[in-house]
Amino acid sequence: MVDAMPLLPMMLPLLFLYLSINANEVHCYEEKTLSLQTFQWKQQSGNNPSCLSRKSRKENGATILEVKHTDYCSGKIIDWNKKLQKRLILDDFHVRSLQSRFKNTASVAGTGDASEAQMPLTSGIKLQTLNYIVTIGLGGRNMTVIVDTGSDLTWVQCLPCKLCYNQQEPLFNPSSSPSYQLVSCNSSTCQSLQFASGNPGICGSNQSTTCNYVVNYGDGSYTRGELAHEHLNLGTTPVNNFVFGCGRNNKGLFGGASGLMGLGRSDLSVISQSSAIFGGVFSYCLPSTEAGASGSLAMGGDSSGFKNFTPISYTRMVHNPQLSTFYFLNLTGISIGGVALQAPSFGKGGILIDSGTVITRLAPSVYETVKAEFLKQFSGFPPAPGFSILDTCFNLSGYQEVNIPAMKFHFEGNAEMYVDITGIFYFVKTDASQVCLALASLSYEDEIGIIGNYQQKNQRVIYDSKQSMLGFAGESCSFM
Repeated sequence: MVDAMPLLPMMLPLLFLYLSINANEVHCYEEKTLSLQTFQWKQQSGNNPSCLSRKSRKENGATILEVKHTDYCSGKIIDWNKKLQKRLILDDFHVRSLQSRFKNTASVAGTGDASEAQMPLTSGIKLQTLNYIVTIGLGGRNMTVIVDTGSDLTWVQCLPCKLCYNQQEPLFNPSSSPSYQLVSCNSSTCQSLQFASGNPGICGSNQSTTCNYVVNYGDGSYTRGELAHEHLNLGTTPVNNFVFGCGRNNKGLFGGASGLMGLGRSDLSVISQSSAIFGGVFSYCLPSTEAGASGSLAMGGDSSGFKNFTPISYTRMVHNPQLSTFYFLNLTGISIGGVALQAPSFGKGGILIDSGTVITRLAPSVYETVKAEFLKQFSGFPPAPGFSILDTCFNLSGYQEVNIPAMKFHFEGNAEMYVDITGIFYFVKTDASQVCLALASLSYEDEIGIIGNYQQKNQRVIYDSKQSMLGFAGESCSFM
């Protein structure tokens, strides 16, 4: 040992030289291993009974409903490639419509003209992109409905129906429900339609007549009918005098669901109407598209029933006076493989979190920064052509598994959303010959960014409207 000591001063310069030469080569990135066999696309037979699950439970004061993905509830899927590619195309139209709605709302608000503020607005939602369903009880009947945080009015198809799309369950029949009551035109409830749906209640010359509603969606789909009160059951929890739309004229592709459940922030949303019971708090854990996968929609604020494996971190909701029915957050950063990225728009303005958008949209400058770092870390793989909104793609058909950089979104207040490994890549082709980074760029810097449901999978997302806070926690989604 004594003889070796004189060698140390000679070795140190060599060690520093080695580290200096290799400074740009040695990195310790945070990675996750993705098995390409995780993504299984199986042909599904039509009328899958598991799609109409009635599962619910109460736990520590919270009412929990089972959530399913609509892929396994829309009949037999023969060509999964076509299905996966069509979803991207529809999501592009969906976001374009949302951005158009945002701009129209801002321009109307900026005029200060009350007459112009009454102009009907078209919702940006494309119903073919809404992916998740739950079962509720309405007037004693079970109804499977699409859940959406970007909508406020809950509605179902009703008899008699002038025009109705095909659904798996019998249509709701108001005449068989003794608790069904129409909403009159001279009521404050009818007046609140303008704020909730973008269109005012439609009335005849007699203000005591029925309040009719219309909701137009971005893809040309619509629902029209009458506003009514009914007895609602969320699991076994009753919500009396619930206001909903009884749709007599409905057009669109709704995946066989009976209607839609609005989880937005207006007075007509389920969240507002049940606030006396649940305190304006709800959360969800969105499942993957795997056969038999299920998640949960929890109404109520008790977090002891969650199965999160990371602590819940909270951030404040950002108030947007022109778009106050939506949920906005302050995105302060993004990390790729543990590398914190910098972009001018971080911490400025709000980003929308939406269960109806599939792929997350980022400002062009942010997206290019994320893309560059991702390509730096995920290198050496054969490229593949981009498709639709996705431009960073790879041919991974020759691999059983790959290590991909971890992805994390940072929000005001040190809140973090860990993107699940299944939410980082989108498979355009099922043989993995075209696998793309599941993020997309907006067209312009001043457009509103959106966190889509693809990046929210296997994540407990908690909405607390009373406290104006939103929380994230990693969770392996399962109803049981």
